[in-house]
Amino acid sequence: MGCSSCSTGKDGQPKGCKNNGTCGTDGCNKLTVFDWLSNMSLPNGERPFEYVEVRFKNSRKEYFKNTDNLTLSIGDVVATQAQSGHDIGMVTLSGELVRVQMKRKKIDPSKEELPKIYRKATQKDIDIWQKCRNREEEIKKRSREIAIILKLQMKISDVEFQGDGSKATFYYTAEDRVDFRQLIKDMAKAFGIRIEMRQIGYRQEAQRLGGIGSCGRELCCSTWLTDFRSVSTSAARYQQLSLNPQKLAGQCGKLKCCLNYELDVYLDALKDFPAQDTKLFTEKGIAFCQKTDIFKELLWFSYKDDPSNWHVLSKDQVNEILEKNKRKDKVPSLEIYAVDNIVEDKVVFENTVGQDSLTRFDRPKKKSKRNRNRNRKKNTSKNRKPNRSKNNA
Repeated sequence: MGCSSCSTGKDGQPKGCKNNGTCGTDGCNKLTVFDWLSNMSLPNGERPFEYVEVRFKNSRKEYFKNTDNLTLSIGDVVATQAQSGHDIGMVTLSGELVRVQMKRKKIDPSKEELPKIYRKATQKDIDIWQKCRNREEEIKKRSREIAIILKLQMKISDVEFQGDGSKATFYYTAEDRVDFRQLIKDMAKAFGIRIEMRQIGYRQEAQRLGGIGSCGRELCCSTWLTDFRSVSTSAARYQQLSLNPQKLAGQCGKLKCCLNYELDVYLDALKDFPAQDTKLFTEKGIAFCQKTDIFKELLWFSYKDDPSNWHVLSKDQVNEILEKNKRKDKVPSLEIYAVDNIVEDKVVFENTVGQDSLTRFDRPKKKSKRNRNRNRKKNTSKNRKPNRSKNNA
């Protein structure tokens, strides 16, 4: 969703706010929040909640105490307390919803002292902040070159400057533990700032960088997903998906988070469903389950001696056969049950109005009789002209 500053520039080219997800109107931010209590007034005698939620570059969000009772709303740029100096962030949530979010994230302000908000950012603060942000890509490229020279097995994926420009945090991913002491010395000497290294996982890397998923939409982790739950291959098995790592893995290289979205629906549907390794004992032989359709409640079975010939049975029919097998009774055959499930294919569309075939352009076009006669007359007239000239000569 674009903001008001993402306008069109010269020659119809998109102008863009050039803030990479941190525009002033909070329109194209990551993890944007809608405050549905903003139009409601507090009861008499109630004071507004004194903590606010502030978002920094990409998806980093923290909570700060509004000690000076500043009038803050979503989209305000504020200067916040840091370990040394100050940082610049944007208010993403204020009011009673902050209390709910802090409770959900198990943050108790009575037990731990949270940092505070200094002031609303001045134009000077914003200019310094923007100047530091413009240096990030250049510094990230240079830091990667230094890491390659030192032969460190790590990938520096993102750089985040503090609002006052005194410190930079480098986010990296690595398989094993990395000794980056020399790297910090070289970068501090090259850039003249304090360096902090922070290791993140591959999912956190995809969350910070963003991208487009195989579904054609933006990544869930970079737009609205706030927590990462464990995803296992059993989720794909329950949903009868092929265990192809190229299709099941996301841009982070891990299993897609969306595999958990519909898992509960499948688990509820499988409660009364026969197991995948169900065997049916008949007088004709043992039958094995080849395929299941959970929502149509159908199962396909084939005999051990004839695996290519499948017979479709309903869930109730399979449970009935299993009950008989428990009593050590065998049914005559699967065909007796499968006959009731045969459905004739109905023709939904007929070519009654004479639509042309899709391959009509593949066949050469036949010439009509009129065109043939015209071509013959032209050829005969051409052949006669030279003969007349010879006779005249």
